[in-house]
Amino acid sequence: MNAFKRIVTAATAAVCVLGMAACGSGNGASSDTTDMTYPSIELGKTKTDIKATIRVFNHKTDMANDSYNGESWNEYIAEFNKLYPNITVKVETSTNYASDALTRLQGGDWGDVMMLPAVDRSEYPTYFLPFGSLDDMQKEVRYATNNAYEKKVYGIASMGNALGVVYNKKIFQEAGVTEVPKTPDDFIAALKAVKEKTKAIPLYTNYAAGWTMSAWDSYIGGTATGDSKYMNQELLHTESPFADPGDGTHAYNVYKVLYDAVADGLIEDDYSTTDWESSKSKMNNGEIATMVLGAWAVSQIKNAGDNADDISYMPFPITVDGKQYTTSAADYAWCINKDSSVTNQEAAMIFVKWMVEKSGFAINEGGIPTDISDDSMPDIYGDEFKDVDFIEDEPAVDGEEDLFNDLNSDSELAINAGGNARVQAIVEHAANKDESYDDIVKEWNEKWNAALKTEDVDVKYTTVAK
Repeated sequence: MNAFKRIVTAATAAVCVLGMAACGSGNGASSDTTDMTYPSIELGKTKTDIKATIRVFNHKTDMANDSYNGESWNEYIAEFNKLYPNITVKVETSTNYASDALTRLQGGDWGDVMMLPAVDRSEYPTYFLPFGSLDDMQKEVRYATNNAYEKKVYGIASMGNALGVVYNKKIFQEAGVTEVPKTPDDFIAALKAVKEKTKAIPLYTNYAAGWTMSAWDSYIGGTATGDSKYMNQELLHTESPFADPGDGTHAYNVYKVLYDAVADGLIEDDYSTTDWESSKSKMNNGEIATMVLGAWAVSQIKNAGDNADDISYMPFPITVDGKQYTTSAADYAWCINKDSSVTNQEAAMIFVKWMVEKSGFAINEGGIPTDISDDSMPDIYGDEFKDVDFIEDEPAVDGEEDLFNDLNSDSELAINAGGNARVQAIVEHAANKDESYDDIVKEWNEKWNAALKTEDVDVKYTTVAK
């Protein structure tokens, strides 16, 4: 059995963890739109003589440097130009992409291709060029429903990620931690051992970056429940979803790991001065033991120093009825500017298809390939994941596609939608000891329950201690 078949696909695709976007005018805005679709392109055969200059705006700042130990943008573009020599690709990156992308979208000056930041699906047709129908795209790429609206696909995931914890194996060995933690209590015990027996920071929060904190939201679905329907279907009809179920699972115990680590002094000395870029090299050289981030971060941290073999990935420490799960979800998705010229739209779609099918980008970045014909899996899912079930969070049911957004807006919790401040507040309250964890989640439950009433949602579930 190949590695990818270990993934449990209860639905035909997943709902995105990372976000959606909207776009403005591109190179030579036009009211015309190409008839080309993603499935219709045969790379190396379709429009090999096309001539265009396209701009690509994205978050991969590490790839902007030719000294990057993986593949740089220049290397990818050079390979692409062997097939399409007359398409010039100009790349722009941002270290604060989630925020900058929204600003650029509002201004209309972002180019022809970008990675989708967070906007409502209903805005897709206003700004994006569809790649094709959902039915056709599901035959081409994984996570097709992730950025679909009204049966058309407006974004293609650059890769898929499983969710877990990046950790330094050497530091764990020095601390005497011989088994990967499988429960929140085990994980906190491991962090305490790191603090007592090594000089490393047990858990680096990356508080100051903001976007790194919202990663914690990603774990409350299939990873914490073992249920592919929970995140986008059952949660929307659940009263008090942040309550303690009493068995070490669900959202309560995901965020409690962070609160307890901070309260027990198992993080950096000053969370307000953390730095994402330098944290990668610090973890590589053994100054940091763990960071809670998606699998995409592993390759960056491996490439940040001379100790790549020390860096590994473990499942998030939650066990559901004796079994561990990890959510397989889409990373940032490629989208194309609806207002670019027809020539640029076609050149952009060809470039995106090449990145998905021919570049090797996903595996190079430690991700799951988006191309549905590619069953390869990155090496980072090693022995730690051999007994873990990979699952995809199912999409919302028909008629409830916008309900999550509405509940998020009403409650102001912004779950999986840039809720940086909410997760940062956990760190602040735990460090200042001015609000208990139970008081924090009580407030969240009150806001969520009020939103359920505002939207007149039929409550079918409630989180209670088992």
